[in-house]
Amino acid sequence: MPISKENKEFVNSLIEYYISESESYKQIAENFLPEVESISDTVFGIITGCVYSGFLQTYQNQQQTPSLEDMNEFNQIIKKNAILIKKSILGETKIRSTDKEKTD
Repeated sequence: MPISKENKEFVNSLIEYYISESESYKQIAENFLPEVESISDTVFGIITGCVYSGFLQTYQNQQQTPSLEDMNEFNQIIKKNAILIKKSILGETKIRSTDKEKTD
């Protein structure tokens, strides 16, 4: 069974939110220099980790467990939005509704 429309919309809203806050996460990652070698990769990990945590929390709130199919679909959503996440980290773009990958 694929991810429900509501859960998909929630994941997309999380991605939008964390993209809009990428500068804050960049500042956090910079505090770990020189231990981290790549600020942008660290921020990407923080953002995707936060989205993943929200995704899992949604299922827990619904007293469900995501299936392997759900996890694969979640990974595809992240993959489709990876360039937008990276651009936001690099300060190249602000998210616009026309930029966002449609995952419906």
